[in-house]
Amino acid sequence: MTEKGDQPDWQGFDIKELVANLPEKPAHYQEFLRVPALSLGLYHLAAGAQDLQGPHNEDEVYYVLEGKARVRIGEDIRVVGPGSILYVSATEEHSFFEIDEDMTLLVFFSTAH
Repeated sequence: MTEKGDQPDWQGFDIKELVANLPEKPAHYQEFLRVPALSLGLYHLAAGAQDLQGPHNEDEVYYVLEGKARVRIGEDIRVVGPGSILYVSATEEHSFFEIDEDMTLLVFFSTAH
């Protein structure tokens, strides 16, 4: 691995280890990678938790690792579970609700311009 400035050329992560180290909170986001064009994090929502996030200034993609809930994106509502992938454009209103099972999501953010 060589370094360009302060950023390594590559990094590796173990998803099971990252999930195991999430704090026990009803709702929690933990970023584990930030580079100039991208950030990645895990978002955990316990069953029955409220998702209080607002729209972001960056495009984002959610990949549901575990759990089940409904999500509202703009005026659309859909059920999501393991394997669901959601794209949400910058500034679009969105939130998870009716969280029936603890949810863990892998979240990819583009960087704001």
